[in-house]
Formats: sequence, C-alpha cells, structure tokens
Amino acid sequence: MAALNEKYVINEKGKRVGVLLDWEEYQRLLEELEELAAIRAYDAAKASGGEVVPFEQAIEGMESEQG
Repeated sequence: MAALNEKYVINEKGKRVGVLLDWEEYQRLLEELEELAAIRAYDAAKASGGEVVPFEQAIEGMESEQG
C-alpha cells in the first residue's frame, strides 16, 4: 500500500479528531476497501461449504424466478 499524505485536524487540546486526504488518495482507499470486501465475501462463501454455481447459471436462475 502506498504511503498516505494525510493532514490531521486537531481540537483545542491537541487531540486528533479528523484527517484530510487528497481526493485521489481518498478514491484509491475506497477502491481498496471495495476490493477487500469482495475478497472477504469470496473467502466466506468458500468457507461455507455451500454449493458452487457458475455465474451464468445463477443469473439464469434469478431471471427464471422473476418470470
């Protein structure tokens, strides 16, 4: 992961209460979080031991249920 160029917002006591990021850094972090969520969902699905259904077959099944 690349280094962040963050700036901190502090309160009157000097405690960090917020962070400022460049827009590009913020967008990159969001993309990485989405990728991490997908990886975790994949790992959870794989660990569940459930039936594996190819994507195309799953779509066909959902479309047939909708009528």
